[in-house]
Amino acid sequence: MKLRPLDDRVVVEPLEAEEKTPGGIVLPDTARERPQRGRVVAVGPGKRLEDGSFAKIPLEKGDEVIFGKYAGSDVTVDGVEYKILRESDVLAKIVK
Repeated sequence: MKLRPLDDRVVVEPLEAEEKTPGGIVLPDTARERPQRGRVVAVGPGKRLEDGSFAKIPLEKGDEVIFGKYAGSDVTVDGVEYKILRESDVLAKIVK
């Protein structure tokens, strides 16, 4: 099954939370932070403007992004967890 987001929504696959602190301490599952980084899996057409056209979303499939800790909706499709976010919930795009 494929996800096709509507309007200005973006489907993101969250990256795993860090298992160790920078000092080398191993964190148990209960102490890990919610992931705030992810990889874009699908992008909607954009928000519809008054003239009927769509505003382009500046993200593409494969981009790595940072999003708000409690932003979006969590969904599971075929055993894989995804997050569906609005374009405005994406805080930054990671440029390598």
